[in-house]
Amino acid sequence: MSQTGSSESISTGTFTLRGPYGRRAIGLSVAAAVGGFLFGFDSSVINGAVDSIQSDFALNSVITGFIVAIALLGCAVGAVLAGHLADRWGRLRVMFIGAILFFASSIGAGLAFSVWDLGFWRVIGGLGIGIASVVAPAYISEIAPRQIRGGLASLQQLAITFGIFVALLSDAVLAWSAGSANSVLWLGLDAWRWMFIVGAIPAAIYGILSFTVPESP
Repeated sequence: MSQTGSSESISTGTFTLRGPYGRRAIGLSVAAAVGGFLFGFDSSVINGAVDSIQSDFALNSVITGFIVAIALLGCAVGAVLAGHLADRWGRLRVMFIGAILFFASSIGAGLAFSVWDLGFWRVIGGLGIGIASVVAPAYISEIAPRQIRGGLASLQQLAITFGIFVALLSDAVLAWSAGSANSVLWLGLDAWRWMFIVGAIPAAIYGILSFTVPESP
């Protein structure tokens, strides 16, 4: 590694970071932190839909609570598997798998025809965010210059918090637009279903980014 003034150049077998404190590393870290955004979004988006889910599927409080929490089971499994898969296949390929799982979960949960169907898609989404919660910070720590590694690692937590905020905000906007979460919004689907479906947008972005950023060294 060599430094001249405020500039830095770090060479690896995969790519070179140039600029003050590795500006490219900052951009790559922001891209990886989208996985943290998905984590926060998925953990909070159901808050705006839970009452409508309970009403539409005629659930008792126990089943309702189980459906809300079941995504964490998938998250735990995804977190356990992610490290082994990333070591075998590489960080970016596993990031892409996480994006696919979350994308499928968003669409499937929004179109769920029964509570158990919804629960299945919640578990699939949990697998995706469990993967992202492990691979994203690993990737950030591996590409970050040592001078700003701690600051870049904190992007993951910032992204999780921002994902929670966006999920709750989108829930409120969709419910307000339809009149209530249980009212039809677009294409004959209730607003609570769109709360899940909009999660496909950041999932697609995450998947695209996994093809555009370099593999970690």
